[in-house]
Amino acid sequence: MKNIDWKNLSFGYVKTDYNFRCYYRNGQWGKVEMSSSEMVDIHMAATALHYGQDAFEGLKAYRGKDGKVRLFRWEENWKRLQKSAEAILMQPVPKEIFKEACFKAIQYNTEYIPPYGTGGSLYLRPMLVGSGAKVGVSPADEYLFLVFATPVGPYFKEGFKPVKMQLARDFDRAAPLGTGHVKVGGNYAASLRAGQRAHDEGFAATIFADAKTKMYIDEAGPANFFGIKEGKYITPDSGSILPSITNMSLRDIAQDLGLVIERRHVLIDEIESFEEAGACGTAAVISPISLIQDRETGKEIIISKDGKPGPWSQKLYNILTGIQFGEVEDKYNWCSFVEC
Repeated sequence: MKNIDWKNLSFGYVKTDYNFRCYYRNGQWGKVEMSSSEMVDIHMAATALHYGQDAFEGLKAYRGKDGKVRLFRWEENWKRLQKSAEAILMQPVPKEIFKEACFKAIQYNTEYIPPYGTGGSLYLRPMLVGSGAKVGVSPADEYLFLVFATPVGPYFKEGFKPVKMQLARDFDRAAPLGTGHVKVGGNYAASLRAGQRAHDEGFAATIFADAKTKMYIDEAGPANFFGIKEGKYITPDSGSILPSITNMSLRDIAQDLGLVIERRHVLIDEIESFEEAGACGTAAVISPISLIQDRETGKEIIISKDGKPGPWSQKLYNILTGIQFGEVEDKYNWCSFVEC
């Protein structure tokens, strides 16, 4: 085990020993290769650098209560990467290559998996980039698929505590018929200015309104939004938000707990009626929301009056993380064991 302050890990980059790469060249994928270099040698005319042909995923491996290492729902991440690749005309990564690179990234960096009880996990970042040289606007004919690993703590420094968020209507993260529904770099570049402004003004993240009408909630910064009221788990249904695997999992758990699931347009004016609200995603898991400021009007909507997570958010968080850490029965078969 590495000498790392496991309990104080942030969600940042920590160098590990190995990453795994595979190249698509001459019309076929090669073999998965191991590398100890943190650098990528890429052509200066690569389509990833000029035309945004890049997509990525994020998933986590956990050291469980029983000492076993679990990887959470990797097949869903592979499926989502396929959709991203198809959306911007990249060569999709075969399932067996995705799995091999992810599992090896865990196995060869085992000493960086945080111990059970520290709340940390080993974060995997699969990435697919257009590495082939093009000057005209067209898809590359060569691609690099790479998976690196890094130990992480909570995405928001507050951890599982309610945070303040800022609603922004003067920036758009993604257009309705654009790429908001896939995990490509351009979506995140478009969110940076609003996100940085929110941080500078004392908020954890930005909540984006829909680009077309500015009436509905779209994404909650780098995560999906959900609200709970009247026995319902409500989350936006929009063609410009990324389908979160965490949100998908929470909906299954919520339904089993007796909540009614509603995926629909969520009016900004409806925020006041929510008993609980949160942002959910692989990095954040669940980040309860205590307050949302409408930056345009200055109005502040208080959701958590006592500064604590709501009871439903707490239950959902406990069950989901319990499955990931082997504390709760995985009746959904979401976790894959990795021999380390």
